[in-house]
Amino acid sequence: MRTVLDSAPDRLGESPSRKRKLAAILHADVVGFSRLMGGDEAGTHRALGELRQAVYPLIATHGGRIVGTAGDSLLADFSSVVDALECAVEMQRTLRALNDPIPPERRLELRIGVNLGDVIVDRDDIFGDGVNIAARLEALAKPGTVCISQTVYEQVKNKLDLDYRPLGSHRVKNIAEPIRAYAVGVPTAGSRRRKGRGSLFVAAGAVALVVVGLAAWAFYSGMRPELIGLGGAPKPV
Repeated sequence: MRTVLDSAPDRLGESPSRKRKLAAILHADVVGFSRLMGGDEAGTHRALGELRQAVYPLIATHGGRIVGTAGDSLLADFSSVVDALECAVEMQRTLRALNDPIPPERRLELRIGVNLGDVIVDRDDIFGDGVNIAARLEALAKPGTVCISQTVYEQVKNKLDLDYRPLGSHRVKNIAEPIRAYAVGVPTAGSRRRKGRGSLFVAAGAVALVVVGLAAWAFYSGMRPELIGLGGAPKPV
C-alpha cells in the first residue's frame, strides 16, 4: 500500500530521485570550435582531447564534478563557490601554457561562466535558471577569461584576491531578470589568489620602512643604530 508521502512526489510533478540544492555552476565552451573544425577536423579533435586532459582533472582537484560534456562544452558543479572560481581561473591559466607554442589561429581558447544558484538535481544532471545563467555568463566572457554573476562576486570579493571588472546588467535569453556580470582577471602562475596573504607582505614592507627610517635618523643624529631600542627612547653614545 502506498502512503501519502509515497505519492507526494508524483502529485507535485517531482520524482523521488529529484532534489534541490544550492550549487556553484561552471560552464565552459571552446571559442570558434566549428570554425576550427572546418579548417582542420582531425587536428582540432586531437587538440580538444589534449585540452580535456589538461583542464578536466582540475575540477576534481577543486572538489567539483563534471555534470556533462557536449561536444566542446563543459558543465560542472561545486559545493563551494570559492573552489569553483579558483578552478575556472586555474583552467584558463593552464590553457594559456598549453596554447603558448601554438599559432594564435589554431589555439583552442575557453570562455567560462560561473554562477551561484538553486538547481534541480535529477540523478546525475542539474537543471534550472542557475545552470542557464552560468551558460549566459560564459557567452558574455571574452576568450581566455572568466565571467561571474553578482551572487558569485558577493561571495568571493573578500576571499579571492583577483581583479573584478563590472560589466553592468544584461538581459539574456530565457532569463526573466537582467543579470549583473563581472569579468575576472586571470593572474599569472605563482601569484596569490586567496586574500589575507597579501596583507602579510604589506605589513612586512611597512616594518622594513620603519627600521630603515630609524637607522637613517640615528645616523644623522649621532646615534649608533645598534643602540636604538625599538621599544623605548634612543640611548646616547
